[in-house]
Amino acid sequence: GQASQAIVAWHTLILALGQDGWSVTYPTQSICTFKESTVELSCSYTYPSGTVTTAFWYTESGTGKEPEDLGQDPEYAGRLEYHGDKKNGHTLRITDLRESDSAEYKFRFITDQTGGKYIGSPGVTLSVTGTVTFNIVKLTGEERENVTLTCRTNCTLDPITVYSWFKNGQPIPNSNTSSPIYILFSVSSEDTGRFSCAVEGHEDLPSAEETLTVRCKYMGFKSLAWYINIHVLLIFLNVIILICLVKCTDVLYLLNLMSSESQDNIYNNQDVNVFLMVLYQMAQRTPQCQSVPLVK
Repeated sequence: GQASQAIVAWHTLILALGQDGWSVTYPTQSICTFKESTVELSCSYTYPSGTVTTAFWYTESGTGKEPEDLGQDPEYAGRLEYHGDKKNGHTLRITDLRESDSAEYKFRFITDQTGGKYIGSPGVTLSVTGTVTFNIVKLTGEERENVTLTCRTNCTLDPITVYSWFKNGQPIPNSNTSSPIYILFSVSSEDTGRFSCAVEGHEDLPSAEETLTVRCKYMGFKSLAWYINIHVLLIFLNVIILICLVKCTDVLYLLNLMSSESQDNIYNNQDVNVFLMVLYQMAQRTPQCQSVPLVK
């Protein structure tokens, strides 16, 4: 019945895991890393007797054919190294990883005994990725706000992974963090720029850039009102000058009363012109915190 089938399946599982002295043990069954990097796949193995004559790693071809040594595969030419003593341990080292190297890798060994063949299954799943994604929580911020930058990969990386941060293609000084989050505190217009990130040791594989634009906190209605008021004042003073073309002593005297100068010091036309010039320069001045968005 079902109970007897379960017992048979259990015994089959034990046999596959190395009953009668046969076994292959992988310390890590899943590895995720970046393309163009180097990875090492290792295992330990046992067998009941005899001497190991052949040991190699392979990936499933899906053709049902006898497993073939990766060392004979032209796709791995010049990128594969075997390290082992043909006794109880073996390591496969692959350099210059490609995304096409993503596969399940299994170790197989053969002894000089009759029927002395064994495959460690399941093997080690290797995922090779070139993807690092970068995100700015808020692409447009205002002065004195905090802006959060986030770096992500589709790999579960080592907890001690260090992230590098870049602005306009250049490393941000003293910015490397063990956290995938980097915060720009109290930003100003000087923080406007193109930001990206990378995993330390793989700076040649940075994320795509995103542009942060910092706006003046007081731009908008208040700046518009300021701009309009200055220009209205300029128009008003120009009207006064026109009226004063014939005689403006009385009007200038009133202006003088509103100043801190003595009543005996009467403005002349030159004084008015200087005053108007200062106001005009103020009206033309761009607020210091205005920033120009940069193209991605």
